[in-house]
Amino acid sequence: MKKDMTFSADFARCGYTKVSRQAMQIAFTPGDKCEKEAKVLLCILGFAYFKKGEVSFHFKDYACERGEWITSYSELARRTGLIRRTAVTAVGHLVEAGWLTVTAVGRMTKFTLTFYDAPPQPDGHGSPQGGGDDGLLPAETPEGVKVMSINLLLPNETDPVIWRGPVIGGAVKQFWTDVCWGDVDYMFVDMPPGTGDVALTVFQSLPVDGIVIVTTPQDLVTMIVKKAVNMANMMNIPILGIVENMSYLECPDCGKKISVFGESKLDEVAKELNIPVLAKLPIKSEIASLVDKGAVELAEIKELYDAADKIKEMLK
Repeated sequence: MKKDMTFSADFARCGYTKVSRQAMQIAFTPGDKCEKEAKVLLCILGFAYFKKGEVSFHFKDYACERGEWITSYSELARRTGLIRRTAVTAVGHLVEAGWLTVTAVGRMTKFTLTFYDAPPQPDGHGSPQGGGDDGLLPAETPEGVKVMSINLLLPNETDPVIWRGPVIGGAVKQFWTDVCWGDVDYMFVDMPPGTGDVALTVFQSLPVDGIVIVTTPQDLVTMIVKKAVNMANMMNIPILGIVENMSYLECPDCGKKISVFGESKLDEVAKELNIPVLAKLPIKSEIASLVDKGAVELAEIKELYDAADKIKEMLK
C-alpha cells in the first residue's frame, strides 16, 4: 500500500532545530552501543518546548521552559520504540554524561536539555556568529585573531558551565570540527591546568604540532608541569618549550627585578626535563590594563615576540 507522504503547510511552521549529525547517525545505526541513548535524546529534542508554555496533566498545569519536555517514561518508551526499563537506563546515561537533567513533576518527569539553544547570532561586538550549513563562525578581534570559547556561546557571560568531562570533551572536538576557521597561520588551544579531560581530548583528537607549557614560579606548580610533560611524552606529543608567567616585577624606579612569588626555578626544571625555556614574562600593569580592555594584541611584550620566533623556527 502506497503511503501519502505529502506534508501540510503546518509542517514547516512547526519550526526547526539543530541536531548533532553524530547523534542522528548513531540513532539510525542498529547495534551501535549508544543507539538507545541517541534515540532518546532525539525524541526529547523533538518534543522539547521551543518557547515558554504550559502543559496539563491530571487537571494540573505545569510550566515548561524552552528546552524542556514534561512526559512519562512510559510515553518516552512508546515514542522511541524501547521498553520502559531501557528508556530509563538510557536517560540515566544521558544525565550522567551531562546532556540532560531530570526532575519529578507530580507523576510525570521533566526532561531538560542542558544545551538546547543554538549559538547566538552576531551582535557586532565580537560575539560568535550562528553558522550556516558550514558551521559556526568564530568571533574576530580588530587585529584579525579568530576566537572561539564556551563563554561566547552562553546567553549570559556569568552563567556557569556545569558540564561533566565527556560533554566538555565533545565541545572541544566541535570547536575543531564545526567552527569555520578558514586559513589560519597558527591555532592555539588554551587548556585548563592539569592533565584532565580537555588535555586528553585535544591530544587524541586534534592534529597537534606541539604544546607550550605555561607555569608560574611557585614550587607546587613544578609538580603540575612535570605531570603535563609526562602526559605529553606518553602520548607522543612534541613539547615546544615552557613559559613562566608572572616571573618577576621590575621596579619602576631602579629597574631591580623583584621575585614576587619566590625565586624562579624554571631553568633547573627545564634542564631536568630537557625542554627549552621560551620566555619569562614580567608582571606589568600596562599589560593587565590592555587585557581588561580586550586589547592585549596591542601590548608590546618583547619576551613574547622572542618566544614566538623560537616556536616558528621549531615548526619549520
